[in-house]
Amino acid sequence: MATNIAVDHAPTGLVAAEVTRAEQISPNFVRVTLSGDALASWRHLGYDQWFRIALPVSDGTRFDRLSDRFDMRGYLRYLTLPKATRPVIRSYTVREFRPERLELDVDFLTHGTAGVAGPWAASLPVGAPVGLIDQGCGFTAADAARRVLCAGDESAMPAVLGVLRDLPPDSEGDAVIEVADLDDRQPVHAPAGVNVHWIERENDARPGTAALAALRSFRPRSAADAPTSAESGISDFHAFVAGEQQLASGGRKYLVNELGIPKTQVKFCGYWRQR
Repeated sequence: MATNIAVDHAPTGLVAAEVTRAEQISPNFVRVTLSGDALASWRHLGYDQWFRIALPVSDGTRFDRLSDRFDMRGYLRYLTLPKATRPVIRSYTVREFRPERLELDVDFLTHGTAGVAGPWAASLPVGAPVGLIDQGCGFTAADAARRVLCAGDESAMPAVLGVLRDLPPDSEGDAVIEVADLDDRQPVHAPAGVNVHWIERENDARPGTAALAALRSFRPRSAADAPTSAESGISDFHAFVAGEQQLASGGRKYLVNELGIPKTQVKFCGYWRQR
């Protein structure tokens, strides 16, 4: 998937945890709470911090042979493990971390019976072991400019909400979140100057299309005076676009190619691709 987000490997390696709570919080989301003493070493970064999660596929799943880093070497090592006992690896966003209780929340978007992670979460697997490998942030404190623009579909909702939660209180701008069902909306903690726009996708529409159209209607406050050269740019503006591949790449192209925003001020990531 296309992205300009670099992986930032944490020194904590593989962190063991256990599912202690699981709850269907809306029509298409299950919130899983992970706990364990090993979370005392978790590097809490906020924003859209993401990680690899190793999920059990059977009672015989083993986590002890996984690499502490999920780089190319770690991935190749993973592929050599017996399929019958190796866990499934997926990428997810930290929805909330409570260090005082050693608890980490993960919101899983369910897709019926398709895939592995969604059905696993939908089974409300309290007591299941998991492994976490911290991969860092896409949007960081260094990106927290005075003016922001965020856009994502429901797969990126935890990331967008995390970015909004951790922005400086004087930030201004807009955020667009596209969902299949407005009942999937969650409480938003964002600076007073950031407007959040929820969009319900039509049943037959391609995911991300509505969010991209909405994103194209927003312009940085000084965009009318924005330079066409990407070399000078709007220094106090930063954007974050994530979700379905065409939304992520299309949002970046609009901001960089049409508005002249420097590439370094637009973080984007395609989480998945519509078939």
